[in-house]
Amino acid sequence: ELRDATAISICVPTPLGKSQDPDVSFVVSATEQVADILVRGQTVILESTVYPGATEEIVAPILERGGMKAGEDFFLAFSPERIDPGNTEYPPASIPKIVGGINDKSTERAVDIYSKVFARVTPVGSTREAEMAKLLENTFRAVNIGLVNELAIMAHGMGIDIWKVIDAAATKPFGFMPFYPGPGWGGHCIPVDPFYLTWRARIDGFESGFIEQAARVNGKMPAYVVDRLSKLLNERGLPLKGSKVLMLGVAYKRDVGDVRESPALDIAERLVESGSELIYHDPHVETVSEKGLDLSSTPLSPGLISEQDCILITTDHADVDYRAICDSGVLVFDTRNVTGRLGIEGPNVIKL
Repeated sequence: ELRDATAISICVPTPLGKSQDPDVSFVVSATEQVADILVRGQTVILESTVYPGATEEIVAPILERGGMKAGEDFFLAFSPERIDPGNTEYPPASIPKIVGGINDKSTERAVDIYSKVFARVTPVGSTREAEMAKLLENTFRAVNIGLVNELAIMAHGMGIDIWKVIDAAATKPFGFMPFYPGPGWGGHCIPVDPFYLTWRARIDGFESGFIEQAARVNGKMPAYVVDRLSKLLNERGLPLKGSKVLMLGVAYKRDVGDVRESPALDIAERLVESGSELIYHDPHVETVSEKGLDLSSTPLSPGLISEQDCILITTDHADVDYRAICDSGVLVFDTRNVTGRLGIEGPNVIKL
């Protein structure tokens, strides 16, 4: 029973609406359920990613409807979820936990609770600071991904291998952090969280053109990939329409089965609309039924590979024999540089 709990954590999805505005309906619904059973002395912690001010402006008023006061009769804090799916190097309990309460007592309570689970807990001055920290983390990644994607497009036009450029720049021991291009951005955080920040900025009368430009660059990458693929096929005397394309990977990142906001789905949708004969292989995703697609993962075989006009690598899952695929002689368009990392080269292997 939640009434018997010392602390209640709210961790529900916070997607975007149709106009790229925050959809906090799940937070509201969950908070209303907590409010119905809230008892004096409990600690409520919001973990869902929200815009700065949401804990105070949305969660607190709902919880106070019963007459109790946040920070006095019950305690309220925000502590963003930090997790990297598929990353075995950093299990959740090893990742430092940020905590910010609506007052000092709320922060102290939340720190005490999380200290029993996490190796390190970092208190900050308010819920707004904690909310902003989460958005900074993911907006930082989104902006840098946008930058390197734009550089990848530029480098291709100049006949330069962007992957080798990044590796060279990464030898600098200070002042540089490598980010890598790809077919777009994906997952439930990076393509979503920056819009929570830009929305709040507009409400407060600020411009966020830099962040919004990065979002535009990342958002156009699937179209760029399809355009590059079309030109590669044309160079071989083939039109995109009717060409057989095997897509390797539909998950948004390596070695996970999550397709949320995956750029591979946008690419697949465009290929199908263009008349390509598309199939896919993903050891972690058995079926795809989004964006008008109705596809099932196809087992790889030498015969299947040899029948294709192009192999499009959109997710670099570990348990795929890329060398055998490239040795087939079929055109391989690699948007993840897995071939580069494996030292695979050939006239049929083209990188983003």
